[in-house]
Amino acid sequence: MAVAWSCLLLVLLVWLSCIDRTGAAGATFTFVNSCGFTVWVGVQSNGGIALLAGGGFELAAGSKNAVSAPAGWGGRFWGRTGCNFDSSGQGKCETGDCGGVLKCGGTGGAPPASLAEITLDGANGDDFYDISLVDGYNLPLEMTPSGGTGVCGSPGCTYNLNDNCPQVLQVRSVQGSSISFSYSFLCVEL
Repeated sequence: MAVAWSCLLLVLLVWLSCIDRTGAAGATFTFVNSCGFTVWVGVQSNGGIALLAGGGFELAAGSKNAVSAPAGWGGRFWGRTGCNFDSSGQGKCETGDCGGVLKCGGTGGAPPASLAEITLDGANGDDFYDISLVDGYNLPLEMTPSGGTGVCGSPGCTYNLNDNCPQVLQVRSVQGSSISFSYSFLCVEL
């Protein structure tokens, strides 16, 4: 699949109080797909914490989906691209695949995948969130908090890193186009 990179997977953190939390409360995460193609969102909760949205969902181009999280939830979200699933939810994704299923069920995504990481009611009752490229890069992401009382930023990696990715780090689609940026090469035979 040739991927058009004028896209952004936006995670809106609704009612997330960020820094100045006064009492445990959950949050609603609203995902907005500004890409010109479908993205399949993967969800992985931290150990021992309830799994949200069954572990994943399809997000058509231009659509949005709200997912509620209970107080104390922590985990990560990532966008999967180039997926093809059958009616039973079995299949495969070009990037961010989680064991060949639509609903990741707690399994993390295969690198490379851009990550949105969130912890509600963490240290001192504060909420924490970030965009991480520790597992490589496959989609531009941004997180924008809404509501709450703290001083909150909007972390993001909205630049298409694939445009300037060194060839040795590129992950290519079956058609040969660069679809993601992998760091795994840096860990091999140094």
